[in-house]
Amino acid sequence: MPDSRIQTDRPASGVSKAPAVNAGAVPDGNTKTTKGMDQGDGETVAPHMPEAAGPFPALAGDPLVPTRASAGGVGTVGLGTVGLLVFATFGGAMALIAPMAFSLSLRLEVLAPGRVELLGYTIGIGSVFSLLASPLTGILSDRTRSRWGRRRPFTCAGLVLGIVATPVMAFATDPLILTAGWVLSTIGWGTALGSIGNYQADRLPPHQRGKISALTVLTMHVAPVAGILLIGLVSKDAFWVFGIPSLVGTICVASFIIFVKEGDNRDAGPLEPLSLRRFLASFVFNPRKEPDFAWTWLGRFVFFFGLSLTTSFSTFFYAQRLGIGVSMVASALAVISAASVLSAVFGSIGAGWLSDHWARRRPFIMVATVLFALGASLTAFAHDLVALVAGTLVSSLGIAIFSAVGQALVLDVLPHRQTQAGRFMAITSFAQKIPGALAPFAATLLLSLTSVGDEKNYTVLYLSAGMLALAGGLITLLTVKSVR
Repeated sequence: MPDSRIQTDRPASGVSKAPAVNAGAVPDGNTKTTKGMDQGDGETVAPHMPEAAGPFPALAGDPLVPTRASAGGVGTVGLGTVGLLVFATFGGAMALIAPMAFSLSLRLEVLAPGRVELLGYTIGIGSVFSLLASPLTGILSDRTRSRWGRRRPFTCAGLVLGIVATPVMAFATDPLILTAGWVLSTIGWGTALGSIGNYQADRLPPHQRGKISALTVLTMHVAPVAGILLIGLVSKDAFWVFGIPSLVGTICVASFIIFVKEGDNRDAGPLEPLSLRRFLASFVFNPRKEPDFAWTWLGRFVFFFGLSLTTSFSTFFYAQRLGIGVSMVASALAVISAASVLSAVFGSIGAGWLSDHWARRRPFIMVATVLFALGASLTAFAHDLVALVAGTLVSSLGIAIFSAVGQALVLDVLPHRQTQAGRFMAITSFAQKIPGALAPFAATLLLSLTSVGDEKNYTVLYLSAGMLALAGGLITLLTVKSVR
């Protein structure tokens, strides 16, 4: 029977070369149990000391969902906590992605009819601010000491900011105000989702990473589709096209905050003062010391740059290829998105389980990028709904496989997991956020340079996306050495 653990050729930074790599935040050895921690759930917290070598103890779950110890002494996260994690990811993804995919286009069509390029600017500016906020919140959460733990305060703050952004976007009277609201929304919901992702880095053992990453990736596909379907029912109402995703996000994320107890960590030990120099230095790392993390980051950056070229203009692309108005795209977009969900189910769940079972990551990454490139090529030349659905099925399958296995790969090579998981997860997010910030501008420039008249040259855009994605897969396949 294949080993269910990911095999590595070298130990993670500060960790001995053990059969299982710890995903928790608690080193073994001279740890102590702090009175009252995690509401009596028995979770241990390390005092201020260097990271210890060797296997790590099981992390007991919160009182709601007990966990069991797995092979290698790493705690398995319970099903209840997994369910709440997936539920929160679903809501946060709907609140963040559905407006970007549909609501912003609807609102801009009212505020500035025919100004397609404004969508790229709006999304791009929001991505820039999100890019700046992500490392700050990640680093600060690593350093946070509170009775609620280090992640939950930032999940709460992100939720509140996301809620505040909703009426700003809904009642915007010009594109500038809409952009300001979108900036608040991306920072808010992005912070909430990032904090939930940091919780995964803190708690998931190797044998659960592929499976749970698959579930969260699947919800990231399902949530926008569900959001678009709901928005389509109220597409004439300026408030509810933004309000419905925000309401769902609030319910889901609040459930995670309330029921998943992270625990009091005020006795975790003192920290060195955070100077401006130390803060700026935390944005970067030495790729020579962490080569596999560096190559993984670069492969993700190139892949997501290609993917982001296509996502910003999908509504206008479908309207042009199907010969319908932007306000009529919702029904077609729902059909196309349903195809992506079907692919996501098979791609994320299947690939996530198999990558854990076979203890392989890199071959799945390569297959994923080939599938995305093929799907993007089919979409580039599609001019009817059937062809668009076919292209979406193939490309979405690739995206699902890449996202599920790629997230597990990141957790496998993540440096300093016990003390700086938030920092390195934030650095990892750069590989997606920087393309998300730059690609809308690049796509706008590419369309303006290659289009003739009012007909936008989306063919070149999608072919370029496919080539970049393929390059990202090759980088990961050929350069990452410690993970198979």
